[in-house]
Amino acid sequence: MSRIATEEIKPPTSASERIRRLRRDTKRITEMLEQSVAKTRRETQDTPEPGLTHSVKWPVDCTVGPGLEGAIACESKVGYVNGSKGRLIYRGYDVFDLCTRSNFEEVSYLLLHGELPTTEQFEAFNSRLVRYRKIPKTLRLLMGFPVENMNSMAALRLGTNMMRQEFTFVDRDKRRPVPETAISADEDSIPMETKPTGESRAIYEFRRKKRTRPPHAKPTNKLETASEVKSCYHLIAGMATITAAISRIRRGHMPIPPRYDLSHAGNYLYMLTGKEPTPEQERIMDIALILHADHGMNASTFATMVVASTLSDIYFSVGSGIAALNGPLH
Repeated sequence: MSRIATEEIKPPTSASERIRRLRRDTKRITEMLEQSVAKTRRETQDTPEPGLTHSVKWPVDCTVGPGLEGAIACESKVGYVNGSKGRLIYRGYDVFDLCTRSNFEEVSYLLLHGELPTTEQFEAFNSRLVRYRKIPKTLRLLMGFPVENMNSMAALRLGTNMMRQEFTFVDRDKRRPVPETAISADEDSIPMETKPTGESRAIYEFRRKKRTRPPHAKPTNKLETASEVKSCYHLIAGMATITAAISRIRRGHMPIPPRYDLSHAGNYLYMLTGKEPTPEQERIMDIALILHADHGMNASTFATMVVASTLSDIYFSVGSGIAALNGPLH
């Protein structure tokens, strides 16, 4: 067999191999990150506030100001942020370490599933993200609106709703809730969590068969169903395609189909510009995406959680977060 024929049938480069090549080609950026890590840790004493990085013992006393200032809405194992000290932690990992040694796809897996993936898990996760980049029905619907005249966040929120139509069946007639099964959700039907005016815990009484766990199973903070996981994957991959399409439409250009041989960051830049990015451009965008992957309980997160707490789906929940992001006081 000739050398050319052998090269033609060679299997495609794995995502892990692409990452290794990118690191090799951007050593200078890694060195700059390491220098920044050392400087930041010296200046901030390398210690998060112990009073804010441990489990909360409910009920908790707090002083609440106007606009819920100072209110404690929940506790989280996902992220911790303190901008004044330059601290950002994802699932116990310092974001500086993740920017230096990880990549956006791996960090996304960490945030969703609570742990860094093995090589096999990473390859499977990445292949699904790559497959979900293509959202033709969503883009076709989106281009039917005057996106070029819309606010950026309004267009992005619209695109999220379009994805909901493409990938779910929640708006079909057979999926509509039956009015007779609806329950009241005020404090008279769901007791408050604070004694002595209510029960020691919230009690949700839905008129449907309860999902039970095996007696030995312990509750986890992980995603529970395949549909929930798949929707998150769709949003991570599809939002990049939507954002790039909105940017191009607003500049008078047609959207560019995604490529499957590039990383998430590299493909995003390609769909924005129509040019394959340099290794430096790809690495810098990848770092930017890692830094913005989670920012604790900000306004968008809170809005998203409020909608999700009504048992709405993830698309509507994220759409509410985008709406909050649009506000100038975010």
